[in-house]
Amino acid sequence: MISEFQSVSAAQPPDAGVDDRRIARISRRELERRWRLVRDHMTQRGLEALITQTARDFTGGYVKWFTDIPAYYPRTILFHNSDLMTVIEHGPSGRKRNPASDDPENPGVAEIITTSAFPSVAYTQNYDAEVVCDILRRRSYRRIGWVGLGAMPHGFVSHIRKDQSGKAEFSDETNFIDHVKAVKSDEEIALIRKTAALQDAVFGKVLAHIKPGMRDLEVFALAQYEGQLMGSEQGIFLGRSAKLGQPAFFAQRHFQGRTIQRGDHMSLLIENNGPGGFYTELSRTIVLGKASQELIDGFEIVKQAQQHTVQALKPAASCAQLALAHDRFMQQKGVPPESRVYAHSQGYDLIERPLVRSDETMGLEKGMNMVVHPAYSTPSMFVHICDNYLVETDEASECLHKTPKKIFEL
Repeated sequence: MISEFQSVSAAQPPDAGVDDRRIARISRRELERRWRLVRDHMTQRGLEALITQTARDFTGGYVKWFTDIPAYYPRTILFHNSDLMTVIEHGPSGRKRNPASDDPENPGVAEIITTSAFPSVAYTQNYDAEVVCDILRRRSYRRIGWVGLGAMPHGFVSHIRKDQSGKAEFSDETNFIDHVKAVKSDEEIALIRKTAALQDAVFGKVLAHIKPGMRDLEVFALAQYEGQLMGSEQGIFLGRSAKLGQPAFFAQRHFQGRTIQRGDHMSLLIENNGPGGFYTELSRTIVLGKASQELIDGFEIVKQAQQHTVQALKPAASCAQLALAHDRFMQQKGVPPESRVYAHSQGYDLIERPLVRSDETMGLEKGMNMVVHPAYSTPSMFVHICDNYLVETDEASECLHKTPKKIFEL
């Protein structure tokens, strides 16, 4: 039913084996492709540096896109137009080191400065910003761009703006980076396919072990464990069980304390990354017994809705128009239109632009990795389906996930 996932070593991209501490790495060639795109843009805009910062992995992919290293604590990147990068990260206060330009652990980085800043400790919020300001002053930069400005901590941004007031001009360059991040290279696509295969394999492990008497949290812990054995580093696992006739919604671990009984059903959403850090998503419903006709009929509607959108995933397609067409389809089936984002791009971020909804201005392009997950609920059920597709020259690719599109009865 589900193809066997490759081992972590077999899934390595080019440059693998340089250092056995890394689970996986992107090639230097791919990183240099990204850096060239950005520096060409900066030159056109007259920018001397870009600033980005994040403190989380699954919705903070800018840092990893520039450096191939995710953030766990706050990690700040100064991307210089005419020099290697500066990285500011958590560590002993005031320490600095200078990696070699070809350092495999820190590709493209000339200096790493550490501070003891914590998001949970208010008086440390300016520490990273003070380092940034010192660098901007020493280099006498006058034109600087933000990347991901809206998601940065207020204290970080406001301190830099105040310090540089009257000295430097700032612009928001997030839209450009969002666009180049969304259009994947061949190397990135190969890693995305490996993530989908990993999730298929994880789902197969869950099918083989789930049974009455397990708590929801045991099922999701198993999924996380199996994914990490295969090379996943980050991600979330949502869902819970319920009696048939009650909706089994997606839920965080805090709400996964229920014990599963014979005849119950479970919603399982796997949202982890694969070796290399790219995300896909897979969701299905599992029934420990026989599914109700209501559940079967509802699943058929979301399955058809997914295919309705997939058929329209073509270059130059308008995301706003796709969202409108999807709502019309759902209403024609006699079910509610979507009130959430039901399709979007993915990469180093679990959710990245473009989003398929009415306010998205970015159109589809070849090379985008799109997840399509329509769903709806009634007082007695919640139905859903989730899979990934690539936008290709004239149409969408085959489904990247190989897990059958059905309700699984065990």
